[in-house]
Amino acid sequence: MGAYEEKKATCGTICLKYLLFTFNFLFWLAGGFVMAVGVWTLVEKSDYISLLSSKTYAASAYILVLAGASVMVTGVLGCCGTFKEQRRLLRVYFVLLLCIFLLEILAGVLAYIYYQQLNEELKQNLRETMTQKYRQSTHEHITKAVDKLQQEFKCCGSNRSSDWSESVWIRSRDADGRVVPDSCCKTPTELCGRRDHPSNIYKVEGGCITKLGNFILDHLKIIGAVGVGIACVQIIGMVFTCCLYRSLKAEPY
Repeated sequence: MGAYEEKKATCGTICLKYLLFTFNFLFWLAGGFVMAVGVWTLVEKSDYISLLSSKTYAASAYILVLAGASVMVTGVLGCCGTFKEQRRLLRVYFVLLLCIFLLEILAGVLAYIYYQQLNEELKQNLRETMTQKYRQSTHEHITKAVDKLQQEFKCCGSNRSSDWSESVWIRSRDADGRVVPDSCCKTPTELCGRRDHPSNIYKVEGGCITKLGNFILDHLKIIGAVGVGIACVQIIGMVFTCCLYRSLKAEPY
């Protein structure tokens, strides 16, 4: 009877080992995905980030990159601890899982908080950024971001094209008679911004604020969903780790 119980416990441990190993492999792949989402947000959309006064959006992406990299390293550690059946490694693995879990929850919470604040921030800051910093020598990155924004989203001005009449650059001689930047034009050419007729420039209701706001809101949903989704999956890993740890503790050396 004792031999049967021992064999049963050993079989249970082996099953837990392979379950945890499978989880670690999937977890490692998920870590790569999480990191890719964060890197993509920072690299591909970095121009738009420069138009936001708050750093919360960028912070959420940085947290995802950090969490994703940690997940990949932790996955390898988990595999080692599982196959070597070392309780010390499993303890370290559990603590790391818990830390990453908290990081990803934080990313999700930050994304949700910023989701609530975004429209107000854009209303308060985007118009000022576009009119005061566009084509100014110390704000070349803003100029690049605004031109990209207007061309990619087919919009002109923060709320409407007439917002450009308040621009420091448009009012200066450097504008060379333009009433809007050339990036407002449907077919951008040198000095096309002198003519602001709807046939020549984008006149979109709500302007670039609406377009940029919708774009960032969609990406905040992705960041939040990825962070919270992977964090929930980690709970399964922590349960498996605890079960294996207890099983190893119960077995004789």
